[in-house]
Amino acid sequence: MKKTLLLLTMLIPAALWAQDGSVTIKGQLNNVKGAKKIYLLHRDHGGLVIDSATVTDNQYVIKAKVSELTQAVLLLNTSNGRALKSEGDAAPLFIEPASFSITHKDSLANFTTTGSVLNDEAKKLKTAEQPFNQKGATLNAAYRAAQASGDTAKLKQLDAEGDKLEADLKEQVYGPYVKGNPNSPLAIYALNLYAGFADIDVAKVEPLYNSLPATAQNSKGGKDFKQRLDAVKKTAIGSEALDFTQADTLGKPVSLSSFRGHYVLVDFWASWCGPCRRENPNVVKAFNKFKDKGFHIIGVSLDQPGAQKSWLDAIHKDGLVWTHVSDLQYWNNAVAKSYGINSIPANFLIDPSGKIIAKSLRGEDLESKLAEVYK
Repeated sequence: MKKTLLLLTMLIPAALWAQDGSVTIKGQLNNVKGAKKIYLLHRDHGGLVIDSATVTDNQYVIKAKVSELTQAVLLLNTSNGRALKSEGDAAPLFIEPASFSITHKDSLANFTTTGSVLNDEAKKLKTAEQPFNQKGATLNAAYRAAQASGDTAKLKQLDAEGDKLEADLKEQVYGPYVKGNPNSPLAIYALNLYAGFADIDVAKVEPLYNSLPATAQNSKGGKDFKQRLDAVKKTAIGSEALDFTQADTLGKPVSLSSFRGHYVLVDFWASWCGPCRRENPNVVKAFNKFKDKGFHIIGVSLDQPGAQKSWLDAIHKDGLVWTHVSDLQYWNNAVAKSYGINSIPANFLIDPSGKIIAKSLRGEDLESKLAEVYK
């Protein structure tokens, strides 16, 4: 089940407004036990940045450089700034070139800000999200229990319930927020959440984008969203797949067009992506079943600069014996950007003529679709 319903607002890989400057956050921790260090995670120029501060007398001052108003998350007492001991150890917020104060009560996640109009605005969304997040937490607990017991019927039921809950959240919270607050600096952020992290319903989303003022559309976040929207329109089912060329694991260029005449799956993943690695056995199974019929896969990795070894090790460990390419540019991977990829795993099934015939095939869906086209 998608985990977006728990810390749903964490680190969308897009910023909102282009600016440059310093951020200073002065924090007060009230009844937050065991707090020794605070980490601030945020994106800058497409990469993940981690800043930290030591907690002294229940206070901390954390500073960061940002090139744009962006989403961030504070984490408590983690050795690498990523692993959560509990959901209360994470505090999603927004940062901009400014100074503000934050007071945490009982947990890092329960906080109020002073001097940050932006986070005051974000609190409205957070309050509206809360009932859905509570239901999502209950569903996730049930999902973990069903996984542990191997109850596949229950897992399917919970998947369906999770999908409905996510759809309700979009239609009852994010969509109305964009419509009612078009001049808010968070309008683009809420629009991203309404659009979702995989397939965009262009018929619903594009009119909302068009209703925003020029200041929002011309912001960095607005331009990024328009680029994503245009990419989704170009990669709709029935469209001709966008050709690309990228280096394989040996540095040799590989083009999608060289696979014409075959069914080929363009599979976006990364060695660091847990859901991708968990999905890989399904992809391996489908590949082994249909490779003798002429089925091919091009794995496009969103691994980070300097992570070639991690990329190659994951290919070997997961048994991914097909073509792999990457420019090792993380979310700025050129192919991923041209295809509007905003979350992974993601994939596109392309027919022998070069047309996209399916996308977002997960679990048994990939094997079922291949059985259909090869019958």
